[in-house]
Order: sequence, then C-alpha cells, then structure tokens
Amino acid sequence: MYETETKTTNRAVLVAVHRPNVDEAEFTQSLAELRRLAKTLGLAVTGACTQRRSAFDPGTYLGSGKLQELRELLAAGTADTVLVDHEITPSQARNLEKAVGAVVMDRTAVILEIFHRHAQSRAARAQVEIVRLQYLAPRLREQGAGRDRQRGGVGGKGAGESHVELDRRKIRDRIAELTAELSSLEQERRTQRARRHDLARVALVGYTNAGKSTLMRALTGSEAYVADKLFATVETTVRTLVPETRPRILVSDTVGFIKKLPHGLVASFKSTLAEALEASLLAHVVDASDPGCERQLAVTAEVLADIGAADVPRLLVFNKIDRVPAEARAEHEAALRARWPDALVMSAKDAADVARLHAALAEFFARDMVETELRVPWDRQQLRGEIFAACEVVEERAEADGAVFRVRGRPATIDRLRSH
Repeated sequence: MYETETKTTNRAVLVAVHRPNVDEAEFTQSLAELRRLAKTLGLAVTGACTQRRSAFDPGTYLGSGKLQELRELLAAGTADTVLVDHEITPSQARNLEKAVGAVVMDRTAVILEIFHRHAQSRAARAQVEIVRLQYLAPRLREQGAGRDRQRGGVGGKGAGESHVELDRRKIRDRIAELTAELSSLEQERRTQRARRHDLARVALVGYTNAGKSTLMRALTGSEAYVADKLFATVETTVRTLVPETRPRILVSDTVGFIKKLPHGLVASFKSTLAEALEASLLAHVVDASDPGCERQLAVTAEVLADIGAADVPRLLVFNKIDRVPAEARAEHEAALRARWPDALVMSAKDAADVARLHAALAEFFARDMVETELRVPWDRQQLRGEIFAACEVVEERAEADGAVFRVRGRPATIDRLRSH
C-alpha cells in the first residue's frame, strides 16, 4: 500500500518490507520511528510505500510490482528522497536509486547523518566519523572506466590505482588517524573517571527522546541541550545532583538507544557509554506516553547487555506521564505501577516528581554508607574541604594532635581519604 500527503520541499517517501516474522504493532512502530528520524533530519514525509514479502528482494529490496508503484509515486514529484526502514546492501541501494531516480538512504544512513549533525565534542565527532567511513567504504563506486590514477608495475605497465581504490585507502588512513586520536582522548577520559571512581554516580540511560536531557536539567540545573528530536544528545555529560547531597552524587546523561541502532555505533560509543558501565546506578528512563514503551525497555536492555552493563543496579523511571491525555492518565499510571511496582512514574516538568526522584537517588546511595571517624593531623588540614565534599560530617572535634571528623560516607571514599 502507499499513501500520499501534502507536497513540500525536502520531501521523502518511507519504504519498508513487512516480513512474516515481524508482528503488525512492531512494524507500525518502526515505520513511525523512521518518520520521526526523517523529521529530525528536516525532511517532510510525503508518503509511505510498504510491501508484505517473506524476504527482501536481493536486487532492489522491493518486488517489481511495488517498485513500479514507488516509481510512479516519485514521478508525480511528491518527493526526492527514499528512506528505507532497514539496512540494505550497497548493491540494493544502487539498484533502487537507478530504478526510481531518487536519492536512497537506508535506516543506518539516516541515523549516522543525525549523529553527524548532533556530535559536538572531539570524541563524539571522531566516533561518528569512523562509523560513517566504515559505512561508506563498501558503497564507493567507480565514476567511469579508464580512470586509473597512476600506472603500476615495472616500467609503468599494468593497471594502476583506481579512484575507488585510492578513496578506500584514504578512508583506511583516516580511520587509523581517528582511532589514534580517540585512544588519546580515551586516556584523558579514563583519568577523569579514575578521579571520581569512588564517588556516587548515576547514569541516565534509555531510548532516544525519552526525556533524559530534560531530566538531566531538572536534576542538576545544567544547560543540557533539550529538543523534541531523536538523538538530540549523542555524547555524555556529567553534572552534580542539586540540591547537593552528602556525599555528592554525579549524574551522567548518555546517548539514547533505538531499535536497529547500527552495531558500529554501539561499538564506537562503548567508551562514551562506559559512564553507564561504571555507574553505581542506572536510571532507566522510558517514555510513558509512547505506546511502544515495552519495546523501548527491551531495546535498552539489549544494548546495556551488549556493553556489559546488564548487572548494574537499575531504577526504572517512566517519564513524560504529562503527555498522556488527561482522561486516560490515571488509568495508564495505575497500569504502569501495577506492572512495575518499584518504578517511578513522573514528569520531568513537575517539580514534585523531580523531588521524588532526587529523594530516591539519595536513598539508594545512602544504603551503602557507613559511619566512622577520620583523624586528620593539624598539618593535613587541606583534606578538610575534601571530607566535607565527599562525606556527610556528623560531628567535628579538636584534639591535641589534630581534628577528628565523625562522618557518613561510601566505604571506597573513606578508604581513599584514610590513605591520604
């Protein structure tokens, strides 16, 4: 089937094959997600062309009949781009472009372009560029015959290096250069993480556009970038929970996940996602207003398992309850609480809800705290500020050889302060 909508500029048609092993709800949700990805890229979706098949056509992804329908749809001038809701092979993309006379982007290309536009830090830009180059390399094609760059062999005989071969070599060299740059940046990140290894850390994880950055702003007062777009955040930021607790709790906002997230991106962003792996607690944020929220849960759990964070303690947070229609909100909230009794159901825009989450985070980290005394000689009083920052000071008294602090703090923090 296909549908047409309002004509506009920067227009795209969505294309998807519905295979028997994918249920109707999942197929519909995936197509709706591709529509939102297109919107994030600034493309207006003017139609959708879908086909039920047991498998993708090996040559053009779509079967011949549906290919003709798509060709006619594009010939009417309703769009100039085709977005495919799967990762397709380079030959399928080329054949589809030739058949319909339009630019073809598969789901992976769309996601990579969004990451490329949103990456800000050196590390994020390098990570995205590596994956984009790896994606591009097998898709390079000759621009025509007889285009050798140089003669090869003894005496200049033999075929030389073609445009494609040269471009692929440049890509390999660029990837090696970026990998070396990332290794250097990763050493800096490891040093930063080592400095806070014994601090209380919570990482906000979850599906893209679940409201993690809005929650980050509400919990820390930071100026985290917030937009109603997929992958508005593609790098990790770390801020202190406010009002500050003792000990301090650090909150990390991480890159969002999505169904069919390119494996290369997951692998490339593993160092960034190390914040989640090394956190003491994961606040798993889910969009409560999304009908596919259980699918969001499953996708996030799968990615966390991929990066080795499956066993990190988790607090389930159903966000955006304010987006559920008022007449259905109470029933929907009750259903979520019945299904997940330990979860928080909230809105990041509601101060009372944010305060409840703040209290839940503080309570989690208070469970592991121990009470003990730290004795600091008078000539080591520079530690005083660190003690007050890292621990809750219950009592302070002066003795002949120094100050004694009765503190409550995390065991690792107390061991570190004692070692000073």
